[in-house]
Amino acid sequence: MDVLTPNLILPAVALRGMSILPGTIIHFDLNRKKSILAVERAMTEEQRIFLVMQKNMESADPDYAMLHSVGIIAVIKQVTKLSGNIIRVLVEGLSRAVLLSINEENEEYLDAEIRETADMQELDEVAREAMLRYSKELVEQYISFSPQLKNSNVVGRYQHMEHLGTYIDQVSMNLPIGNDNKQKLLAAFSVKERYEVFSAILINEIEVLQVKGALAKKIKGKVDKNQRDYLLREQMHAIREELGDEDTFSDEEQFSQALKDLQADEEVKEKIQKEIKRFKSLVGSSSESAVERAYLETVLELPWNKASLDNRNLDRAEDILNRDHYGLKQVKERILEFLAVRCLTRDGESPILCLVGPPGTGKTSIAKSIAEALDRKYVRICLGGVRDEAEIRGHRKTYVGAMPGRIVTGLRQAGVCNPLMLLDEIDKVSNDYKGDTFSALLEVLDGEQNVKFRDHYIEIPINLSPVLFIATANTTSTIPRPLLDRMEIIEVNSYTANEKFHIAKEHLLAKQFEKNGITRDMLSISDSALKNMIAAYTKEAGVRELERSIRKICRKSAREILKMRQDGAEKKIKVTAGNLENYMGKPKYSQNKVNQNDQVGIVRGLAWTSVGGDTLEIEVNVMPGKGKIDLTGQMGDVMKESARAALSYVRSVSNSYQLPEELFQKHDFHIHIPEGAVPKDGPSAGITMATALLSAVTEMPVRAELAMTGEVTLRGRVLPIGGLKEKILAAKMAGIKTVLVPSENKKDIREIDEEIKEGLNIHYVETMEDVLRHALIAKGSSK
Repeated sequence: MDVLTPNLILPAVALRGMSILPGTIIHFDLNRKKSILAVERAMTEEQRIFLVMQKNMESADPDYAMLHSVGIIAVIKQVTKLSGNIIRVLVEGLSRAVLLSINEENEEYLDAEIRETADMQELDEVAREAMLRYSKELVEQYISFSPQLKNSNVVGRYQHMEHLGTYIDQVSMNLPIGNDNKQKLLAAFSVKERYEVFSAILINEIEVLQVKGALAKKIKGKVDKNQRDYLLREQMHAIREELGDEDTFSDEEQFSQALKDLQADEEVKEKIQKEIKRFKSLVGSSSESAVERAYLETVLELPWNKASLDNRNLDRAEDILNRDHYGLKQVKERILEFLAVRCLTRDGESPILCLVGPPGTGKTSIAKSIAEALDRKYVRICLGGVRDEAEIRGHRKTYVGAMPGRIVTGLRQAGVCNPLMLLDEIDKVSNDYKGDTFSALLEVLDGEQNVKFRDHYIEIPINLSPVLFIATANTTSTIPRPLLDRMEIIEVNSYTANEKFHIAKEHLLAKQFEKNGITRDMLSISDSALKNMIAAYTKEAGVRELERSIRKICRKSAREILKMRQDGAEKKIKVTAGNLENYMGKPKYSQNKVNQNDQVGIVRGLAWTSVGGDTLEIEVNVMPGKGKIDLTGQMGDVMKESARAALSYVRSVSNSYQLPEELFQKHDFHIHIPEGAVPKDGPSAGITMATALLSAVTEMPVRAELAMTGEVTLRGRVLPIGGLKEKILAAKMAGIKTVLVPSENKKDIREIDEEIKEGLNIHYVETMEDVLRHALIAKGSSK
């Protein structure tokens, strides 16, 4: 390094993000007080100033350590004052200088001690010329990648220069190579070193520009209609912003944002992303676009992995079930068992429960209570009359108007993937040429298959295993066996009169009072009135008719209350057993009470109906004829076969009762079940008809206080039957004292509440001999 002059003391200015090379004329603005004072000091002397770049642009008051060690001595050409205490300085770079120190005692401006340097010329003429030519080639190659530099004529402006060091300094100031690179060039005192730094910088920049150009060319080759649509959408977005509709986004943007927020597996998101890309390529006014839009809206609204937390508090669940329902012990125990399993396993398998029972017994409301106890969303799907398989599995989305099935729609409405889904009236599903609906339900209700349930519309496998399915049915006879096998059957039996009384008093009264605007200060219904209402105005297994009766009283009472208010006299209305007819009218039903006298050929049987149990008398008459049998009372095929089997049994035991052989050839037998307008069918009247036939031909009376149920074989064996609780309940309400039940039904009797069995003598029979021994009264004997 050649030292031209001794150390100099010059005012200095720290530059932010700017490095100036020798031979350059440039202007810049200053607003820092120290910088402005340094310029003013320089103007009062030789107008020379030392310019050095800060290492940290954020520093407001840099010291020696924060400045680069190499700067430039410049001469100030012009100073212009601008508004806001800003001055604009025009300078010309003279030579490089090394910063030796800063005078810390001078707090007005930076007072720098520097040492000026000159270019070191250690190159021969050939090497210098080679370096100069190569530098110019690099500059031309670099400029070829930038159209802006081509227009600035950088090559032509400096092409005539022969001094290598000056050429590098002048060209570098006009190339966008960055201030850090310019500072490196400023610190290169040797021309050879400066050439090496300059070449390395340009070679690196050329490589970057080449890669950039290749990428740009590759991307440009992919620009097609999608890019054009993108540009148009951006323009539309800008137009919306100008119109103040910046919150309105396109469908694609909304779908993409919804996909980002969607809680789903990656496979699901990839499938939806493909559909969004396909939607972007469709014409907005086409029918296919409408189909795709509807599909995307549906799949993005489905709760793929969004679940609610179960409430596992057993005491709370038990309180809710007891609050909403009286009785139903078996159902409540099963729900609490399910909750207990969930508490232990944290993610136990959800069972498929099927509540089977007569109408009005609270099956649907039980499902609501279970949902409340678990804190689960409640979805009700009514399957009554559904005959199209697409109602369950959905339609193909290839046409306008396609929809997902009811299962997927229920999930969409619930907003979570683990709701309680009630499949109401599953026994009333029907089939037609459009497909087997029951078979479609097999996949839904099978724990092994519903993990990947496929809806025809969604086409993406949906996990239904977190869903708690509860089905309701009035009977299992119409449900196919394969579907029935996948559900856990829970019997919801008929209510006793006592249960109905408690339900009415604890639930129905408050509910109807609220619905009809009645308070307990306005109306009271006595216990005796409720019991009479149950006995004389309702005949059902559930409580719907009872609720309607209470509603009727509330309506009539509301009218009376308003009339009394208009007359200025207001008092509480009391409904008792004595004035019940004033509100309900004449009694609708009378109980089939037990006969007072023992009679020949008349036996009381027990029957199950869709609204509970009932008693019916079977009458047999024997008259001269030719051995024919007449069956009246609208008997079904099963009951007709039971009648023929009963007659065959009676004929087979005729010798045991000393009956003449010609009796069955010279007499006709007429079996009748009263209330002929009511259809009757079932396998439980066999022993009743056999007893009535034998009583008629032997003229032995049948005990009046006795009722029976059971099927009979040709050899006299008694077969088990169903619906025993309803039948026993009907017998008790009719005043029956003795009931004959098949021995194989002993286990069913144990499950019946003691409240129902109280006061009844239940005898178990295995053969017709056991039945006849209890039922018939021998001639000449007393009871």
